[in-house]
Amino acid sequence: MSIQIPTRALAALALCTAAPAHATDPITALPFETLDWSGTPEGVAFAPLLGDRFAEPYMAMVRLPAGTVSPAHVKSANMFGIMLQGTMTHVAANADPSAAVALSQGAFYMVPAGLAHVSSCISDSACVTFLSQDGTFDFLPVSP
Repeated sequence: MSIQIPTRALAALALCTAAPAHATDPITALPFETLDWSGTPEGVAFAPLLGDRFAEPYMAMVRLPAGTVSPAHVKSANMFGIMLQGTMTHVAANADPSAAVALSQGAFYMVPAGLAHVSSCISDSACVTFLSQDGTFDFLPVSP
């Protein structure tokens, strides 16, 4: 799969990645086909890249089944993502859903901590995204 990531997305990604502990750290190389995916009861799968998402800031690949629509929720940390496959939307819970921007391969998104939002995989195939959060993972449903 050939992926072209816009320069703006790369710059944003650089802002959300931590500097290595020291210059002699070994290179981490994880081919996509070797990722260790674990699923949730809702069918969303996470493959950790760096960090434990329940204990610290982290990076992971996330796969959502086609047609997945989350309930309105907030996260305690800022969320940064780059779309790798499929098409998603992220829209504020109180916004008009028809105004959502369709994000496909190479698109960057950022959802601020504390913003109630709905995330949807609107493509006919699964959505895969690189995800980074500057704090621990949580998913806190909110009333509409």
